[in-house]
Amino acid sequence: MQVQDTPLVRKLGAFVALSDPELEILGRMHGRPRSFPAGVDMVHEGQVKRSAYVLASGWVCSYKTVAGGGRQIVDFQVPGDFLGLRSLLFRTADHNIEPVTRVEASEVLISELIDGFTRAPRLATAVLWAASRDEAMVVEHLVSIGRRNAQERTAHFLLELGARLTLVGLGTQEGYACPLSQYLLADALGLSAVHINRVLRELREAGLMSFQKGRVEFHDFAGLVALADFDLAYLDHDGPLLK
Repeated sequence: MQVQDTPLVRKLGAFVALSDPELEILGRMHGRPRSFPAGVDMVHEGQVKRSAYVLASGWVCSYKTVAGGGRQIVDFQVPGDFLGLRSLLFRTADHNIEPVTRVEASEVLISELIDGFTRAPRLATAVLWAASRDEAMVVEHLVSIGRRNAQERTAHFLLELGARLTLVGLGTQEGYACPLSQYLLADALGLSAVHINRVLRELREAGLMSFQKGRVEFHDFAGLVALADFDLAYLDHDGPLLK
């Protein structure tokens, strides 16, 4: 795959019109590809020797462990996302990263990031944009947990995933492939597996969407957006700000 066709370039291209030298730097960030099986942590909380990765294919989840052996999924990462970027800057990793599916990801060293950002400040700005966008999503997730009911919360989250995947060429307003189990989705949304099953059935019976056989289908996209009060502005997908 040419670097200009990678999910990361598609994603960063939503903020900055990337030049050939910037594409060359991003190409080098894809220079150490690795494969990881599902269910085995790529990064674990408290880890000192850390690496960041650019996710090329597959899905992963970020999660925190809690007392008693439980965990809370914080978010899911999809192709084009950086994994463990924050862990490069902290003294120890503050969260776990676990593949949901088999994934292909390229390891990125902090020396490469610093060198690339020094030579291409606009690229550093684009990565800062991506990190700020991730923070905006965390804010929306907190709002969902605190103020949205189960239907609104589920609809909003699945619409957000759809927008993220559409940005990198893996989704449309009709739907997208989704490898998440109802258990994983429930964990991320702060619901029980029984509750999320009921919510998905209600959304399906209302003719808004369905989530079956590994695929999310939007049957009434506008209606689902209205139900969730979903405003795409926080994802900042309006096209490059830097030319």
